[in-house]
Amino acid sequence: MSGLTYAEAPADEAGVATVIQEATDRREPLSIEGFGSKAGMLRPVQSARTLSTRNLTGITLYSPRELILSARAGTPVSEIEAALAEHNQHLIAEPPDLSALLGGSRAQSWGGIVATNLSGPRRIAWGAMRDHVMGIRAVNGRGEVIRSGGRVLKNVTGLDLCKLLTGSHGTLGVLTEITVKVLPAPESTGSLVIRGLDAAQGVAALSAAMGSPYGVSGAAWLPAWAADAVPALGAGSAAVIRMEEFAPSVIYRLGRLADDLAAFGTAQILDDGASRTVWKAIRDVTPIEISPGEAVWLVSTRPSLGPRVLMAASAAGARGFLDWSGGRVWLAGPGTEALHTAIADTVRVQGGTWTLMRAPEPLRAAVDVVPPEVAALAAITRRVKGALDPAGILNPGRLYAGL
Repeated sequence: MSGLTYAEAPADEAGVATVIQEATDRREPLSIEGFGSKAGMLRPVQSARTLSTRNLTGITLYSPRELILSARAGTPVSEIEAALAEHNQHLIAEPPDLSALLGGSRAQSWGGIVATNLSGPRRIAWGAMRDHVMGIRAVNGRGEVIRSGGRVLKNVTGLDLCKLLTGSHGTLGVLTEITVKVLPAPESTGSLVIRGLDAAQGVAALSAAMGSPYGVSGAAWLPAWAADAVPALGAGSAAVIRMEEFAPSVIYRLGRLADDLAAFGTAQILDDGASRTVWKAIRDVTPIEISPGEAVWLVSTRPSLGPRVLMAASAAGARGFLDWSGGRVWLAGPGTEALHTAIADTVRVQGGTWTLMRAPEPLRAAVDVVPPEVAALAAITRRVKGALDPAGILNPGRLYAGL
């Protein structure tokens, strides 16, 4: 086929199953995507064809009173968010829009958000995206339609394929429809900002806030260069703490927390508009501007270790900021194997895990994009892959070389 990639974009689930069955029969690898907004993540997939879910669109069930929404995998996330906003509801996990960070401007698909298990700052209070997936429909690597979970909050379904496929990056099956739990959106948002703290001091302040009884839903520390990139924050490093709820409650709790954190410095209170702007920037990682040839790493670790990871990575030539009270470290720097190795070694020593979110394609193809699994876990991974995708045609090599 002269190396030419072309796309299949079926209009329904049966069409997806047909494409996969034909590819399985021919042992022909498929690259799985929605709109392709995350094509630059992880390892490049070597495939003759792309199977896109972009034509599987539409909200198939939305019951505001039952707090349940189902949508086909190719539905733009913006469309789902707009439908929820009409009823003053929202996606609990606050999934980010990483289009700019990943080097594109394509829309994000519903299936893509779930397949990558992307969650935003609210993760520390309400859980990850996979925690709110109630049911899925998908097509496995045999071309079989599989279903797991349901469309009600209480259901007993046996093997929970919802959590297995959420975060599998299209390597175990192609999601065609996802059902999630939603919640009422907060009436008001407010934030405390404490300036002039270094990373360790900032995480100490964030940890104190998380341990308070005031219902914190976001906790991040930005160095001066990152805070300067968010106009609503202003100059200087910033420890930022968010609360969400009814307006009087937010105002009261922010005031009480400001008093409790007085030892860390005088806190500035951001109103609803400024707070929403700041947390959208943190959610979408817009303070980090990426130049051609640079790479982006996402590190998850214990919150207390976040400053150490950031310091070691900075010494190696990276820059970044902390979210999740220090437990999530966003890093960027030259897309070189030397820096990648330094970051991977740092995380291994400090404890945690990392993901190569973006990098020049030669680097993505040459290095591990997630930490190698220990032998016992790798064996389980191979068995699961073999059960759901025996021919190995779905996003081969996306997470691990040769798998």
